[in-house]
Amino acid sequence: MPSVDVTSVAGKKSGTADLPDQLFGIEPNVSVMHQVVTAQLAARRAGTHSTKTRAERRGGGAKPWRQKGTGRARQGSIRSPQWRGGGIAHGPKPRDYSQKTPKKMIKLALASALSDRAADGKIIVVDSFNFDTPKTSAAAKTISDLGLQDEGRILLVLSEDDANVALSFRNIANVHVLPSGELNAYDVLVSDTVVFSKDALPVADAQKPKAAKAAAPVETSADEDAQPAPTTDAVADAPSDAVNEEE
Repeated sequence: MPSVDVTSVAGKKSGTADLPDQLFGIEPNVSVMHQVVTAQLAARRAGTHSTKTRAERRGGGAKPWRQKGTGRARQGSIRSPQWRGGGIAHGPKPRDYSQKTPKKMIKLALASALSDRAADGKIIVVDSFNFDTPKTSAAAKTISDLGLQDEGRILLVLSEDDANVALSFRNIANVHVLPSGELNAYDVLVSDTVVFSKDALPVADAQKPKAAKAAAPVETSADEDAQPAPTTDAVADAPSDAVNEEE
């Protein structure tokens, strides 16, 4: 199981953290990463492009000139694609570019990307940022203390509770802030260094706590719920006071 040093915001080592083999210790699958990233970039496309065909252009109802005798090429409409202002032949129309990608491929692509960065020593874990208020100058000093000022693009993965940290780093040009739940292969591959807060470090599926199953309700029949009516012998054997109370 690979491990990584845990550092403080001042850049000093404060411990070590074990990285799960399922996410940081596999052989990167390049073809799967390519397919998943291609699908992710395709899903970003709006697909709102549109051009007009000759049927959607105005005008062109009359034939420009007669078919024969002019010495010019025959034309049927001034809105044909070869005319200026005419329709567009085989032009783009609104469409959906998203692709269906299996969940297992998405997980494998993310694990391959993280394993590639871990093999290059580009995974950094910070124990805690401890930003009481959002402050960009403190975030810039943290990057300098961690020695990342010349590392190019930085991906900062935070937990949901690090709102002040996200606000502090979001104005730095080469830092991309991402919640741990939105970690994906593209953002890992496009970044030179990946910085995790200790709380946002991903764990393997086997280490995730399992949700407790709700107890199934016990089925009871109508005969069990209903109480039997007292018999005449039981009423006769009951004390006289009890019989009087019932009356």
